[in-house]
Amino acid sequence: MWIGFTLGLLLTGILMTYKIRGAIIFGILIVSIFSWPRNSDFTYFPRTPVGDSRFDFFKNVVTFRPIQDTLAAQDWNISGAGGQFALAIFTMLYVDILDCTGTLYSMARFSGVVNERTGDFPRSTIAYCSDAVCISIGSLFGLAPVTAFVESGAGIQEGGRTGLTAMVTGLCFFISLFFAPIFASIPPFATGGALILVGSMMMRGVVAINWKYPGDAIPAFITLMFMPFSYSIAYGLIAGLLSYAVINSTIWMLKVVSRGRIQPPDYDAKESWSFKYSDENDPHWLVRAVQGDRQFWRKRTVIESEPVSDEKLETQSADAQQKV
Repeated sequence: MWIGFTLGLLLTGILMTYKIRGAIIFGILIVSIFSWPRNSDFTYFPRTPVGDSRFDFFKNVVTFRPIQDTLAAQDWNISGAGGQFALAIFTMLYVDILDCTGTLYSMARFSGVVNERTGDFPRSTIAYCSDAVCISIGSLFGLAPVTAFVESGAGIQEGGRTGLTAMVTGLCFFISLFFAPIFASIPPFATGGALILVGSMMMRGVVAINWKYPGDAIPAFITLMFMPFSYSIAYGLIAGLLSYAVINSTIWMLKVVSRGRIQPPDYDAKESWSFKYSDENDPHWLVRAVQGDRQFWRKRTVIESEPVSDEKLETQSADAQQKV
């Protein structure tokens, strides 16, 4: 643990301060290499049954498991599941939606691509669709959830902004399939320091919270605290949304019932919110589809006319009079 704190956290932090590319991966590699010898005090392979099992797997270096063991291994007979199947589908649906939303918008805001006017980020629809398709296909292959993870912040911190970063990451993951014993032997205290540093970089968004009004600040704080305690972004968002709804709905009802006589003293500091369209002239593709646009997937092109000055109008009027 202490080597992870000193090398993985402090050393990486110093390298990041000097804007050295690869600082995070360098810190992870240093801590991992120091933790692999078995005779050290901070080894990841102690001479215990668990340590012996880890070390035996680590010595394989290269391994591969046949896909027949996990491909389409689901039990497709749901006749005896009853309502539990629908409940499980609904639970997984809203958990994945909230988890994906929190991760995508956190990463987009961390990379600085969120449009402050619309509150959206470029090609967000494609991002959600790819998440839905990949998580469905991944389950057929018996994989862990194929979705967006907050660990992507490490790549963003290193300068990754485009789809090329995701493609290179995917290629590296494919290569790592054959070297699972090595990558699985990277200790948690090696990657923990990197995640702490990335989290500290992401905390810059906290200053945008309206701390002046408790009705906005308390739900935001509950969201921040509940995520690490519950080990889930989705549960943190649920706690924040519920607390926001309870607090502000109660305040609103008291204001309506009392005809404005009972309301917080600093109610004017409340941050107003409303639904944001991507563009007034070019609404969202779903809105275009509802409106009956047969080519709803295409953006509407708006031709803006050039403003005509008074002098140009006078010249055109004089020319017209001369022609008459």
